[in-house]
Amino acid sequence: MNCREALIALNMLPKIGPVRVRRLMDHFGSAGKILSQRPTSLMAVHGVGAETAEIISDWENRIDLAAEIGEVERRGLSVLTLEDQEYPEALKQSYDPPLVLYVWGSIEQADRHALAIVGSRKTSHYGIQTARQFGFQLATSGFTIISGLARGIDTHAHEGAVAANGRTIAVIGSGLGQVYPPENMALAEKIASGYGAVVSEFSLNTPPSKKTFPMRNRIVAAWSQAVVVVECPEWSGARITANIAGELGRPIYAVPGQIDRPSSAGCNALIREGATLVTGGQDILDDLSILPLQSEGTASESAESVVPLFPELDGVERVIHDALGDDALRVDEILTETRLPLPEVNAMLLKLEIQGLVCQLPGGRFARK
Repeated sequence: MNCREALIALNMLPKIGPVRVRRLMDHFGSAGKILSQRPTSLMAVHGVGAETAEIISDWENRIDLAAEIGEVERRGLSVLTLEDQEYPEALKQSYDPPLVLYVWGSIEQADRHALAIVGSRKTSHYGIQTARQFGFQLATSGFTIISGLARGIDTHAHEGAVAANGRTIAVIGSGLGQVYPPENMALAEKIASGYGAVVSEFSLNTPPSKKTFPMRNRIVAAWSQAVVVVECPEWSGARITANIAGELGRPIYAVPGQIDRPSSAGCNALIREGATLVTGGQDILDDLSILPLQSEGTASESAESVVPLFPELDGVERVIHDALGDDALRVDEILTETRLPLPEVNAMLLKLEIQGLVCQLPGGRFARK
């Protein structure tokens, strides 16, 4: 058994955790040696009680390691450990980095330039539009957008990054064999197909629970250079993520909301407590004192080579924007005017809406903004 397989096995066992495993590795020298110890030897390590020692020594009867590894290979996934170059450096520096990361898609060096966008599952139209715009703007500027693939703000932040042809990482609170929520499977497939990765520290068939989501939040906070909270109530997972980020010394940004809306109470409280108020992606770029990034470019590149925040319209975008003219049109009218297929029109309308060039009006009509 190699080190990767041993870490996968330890990660699959209940009631162990990354901090305890590292203590065991420091004591015994490797993950493989941990699995071969008797309970009395394991209990000699600080923090390892009788129950934990029994679980580890009985590991072969508690998990099916061969089936797990076989499923990983069959699905075309990868499993990263701290020894792998692709393992995010920011996570390595955290107090309790995951023992392993299951990855569907790819993690690249550029993903070290990461910003988290988080918020409420129950969101308003304002929150949806804001999350899409921030995701689009920051991804266009070269940042990888990290979020949790949850309903609401997370979903729309990922969608904004994809619409910008940027990169996004979805860190989920379940195993990759149980993507949650299920209605986001299509988005997960899209992300994994070339826009980034869907990532989990949990074994493949781990279901989501009240325990797994806070664990997911610490990864989002630790991986990111800063956290942007778009819309959230006073107490929520987004606030937990922001609090963890603050403890790690990461900048926290919050989008203000109406004072009488419970869904904005969390953001307004964060601002009152010292988070930086932001109303657009450029506010964050200015605060971090950086220019928009261009892949792995350097500061010496000329201004002309920097990716603009809002690129010039061309192709289908221009056709649809021109078709709207001065009138608000329904989708069927846009189809008649442009003779374009429905999926392409819907995708481009979303992109134009995120860019702030088109707005959706009551009755399903679209107009230039």
